[in-house]
Amino acid sequence: MANPVDPNKILLTGENSFIRLKAEEDGPETTRASHWRILRSPGGPGHVLFLQSDLTNGEVRIYTDNIAMTRWLQSTIESILFPPFADESIPVIDSEFDRSGDGVNWWTETVDSLDETLMLTWHDIGEPFMLSVRPGEMDGNPHGVYSCLIPCSRAQLTLNGEAASGQPSPEMISGHQTSTACLAWSETWTHPR
Repeated sequence: MANPVDPNKILLTGENSFIRLKAEEDGPETTRASHWRILRSPGGPGHVLFLQSDLTNGEVRIYTDNIAMTRWLQSTIESILFPPFADESIPVIDSEFDRSGDGVNWWTETVDSLDETLMLTWHDIGEPFMLSVRPGEMDGNPHGVYSCLIPCSRAQLTLNGEAASGQPSPEMISGHQTSTACLAWSETWTHPR
């Protein structure tokens, strides 16, 4: 029997659900949101929402309840995934995070700061599938990732009740139909020892 234990170092474990909206399927993104719920990392546990949207006039905003975890995540993961989210000169907005939903029909992540309430909602939830990538298998990314991706054909992001424009688009990952709006649960990032 093959050894079932992954020999790589675990960088973090948690969730990284996302919403990427477009006005037209082949057009530019109108909103890009990356929501992390971290259970364990070198920066500790916590939440962070990275957001760039028509609702922010294209400006990147960062909402978090753990600045140390956020800065570590920016330098380690976001610098590879989406460099505009990795700019550590962007001030963070102290926020509280909550969630609701059943994960089968709908799911909402709520982010409350002093002046703003953001709600990210996924619905028309599809069949989950497991993404498994070993360290070095993704171009330009030395890390590996395991994630239960749950594609959603519909999603909405609101800021103080105003909805971002656009909608999710269908997307393919290694021949598997998915979406630009996914719940990404049970996510673990690894790195060679």
